[in-house]
Amino acid sequence: MIKAVLFDMDGVLVDSEEFICEAAMAMFKEKGVTVQPDDFLPFVGTGENRYIGGVAAKYNVEGDINTMKARTYAIYESITRGKLQPLEGVVELIAECKKRGLKTAVATSADKVKMEINLREIGLSAETFDATVNGLEVERKKPSPDIFIIAAEKLGLKASECLVVEDAVNGVEAAKAAGAKCLGLTTSFTAEQLNKADWIAPTLKYAPIEAISW
Repeated sequence: MIKAVLFDMDGVLVDSEEFICEAAMAMFKEKGVTVQPDDFLPFVGTGENRYIGGVAAKYNVEGDINTMKARTYAIYESITRGKLQPLEGVVELIAECKKRGLKTAVATSADKVKMEINLREIGLSAETFDATVNGLEVERKKPSPDIFIIAAEKLGLKASECLVVEDAVNGVEAAKAAGAKCLGLTTSFTAEQLNKADWIAPTLKYAPIEAISW
C-alpha cells in the first residue's frame, strides 16, 4: 500500500530546464565557449555536476566544477527571479496527498542551492514536505536508485512503499531500480521514452487517481 509520494523537482514541480540551460550557456560563454541547448539533453536529471561537467568535457573546457556551478547558479538565480511558477496540478496533488495521510518528499538531483531557489520562487518551502533530498546528499546520481532509497528512509519507509513522480528517463529508471512505483510526466520526454513508468500523464493535473491509491 502506498504511504508516500516522492517528487522529483525539475519538470515535476516546476519547469526550470530552460533557465538552467540558459544560465549554463551564459557561464560557458564567459569562458569563451559557445555551447548548444541540445548538448545538455543527455545529462538532464543527473545533477549539475554531470549537467555542466558533461558539456565541459565535450568541449574540453577545463576548470573547477564547483566554481563553474557557483557561477551558473548565480546567473540562474538572477534570471529566474519572479519567473517560476508551480506546474499545473502541483499544489492540488500535494494537498490531496496530505488529505489521504500520505507523506511527501522532494528528491532532486539538483544541488541544495538550486532546490531552495526553485521552491522559494514557486511558493513551496522545504517545510511543505516531510523530507527533502538534494544532489549533494547522494554520491551515486540517477539512474542509480540511491536518491529514492534515501528519501524513503528519511520518511521511515521503504522505496517499495512509495510512488515516485519523474519527468526524465534517468529518473524513471532510478525509481524502478529502487523498487518504487513511478508516474512519468511528459514535460521533458515523450511517453515512449518514459515507457518504463507505471503511469504516464502530461502534468500532475492529469495524474491518474490510482497512482496514489494502490
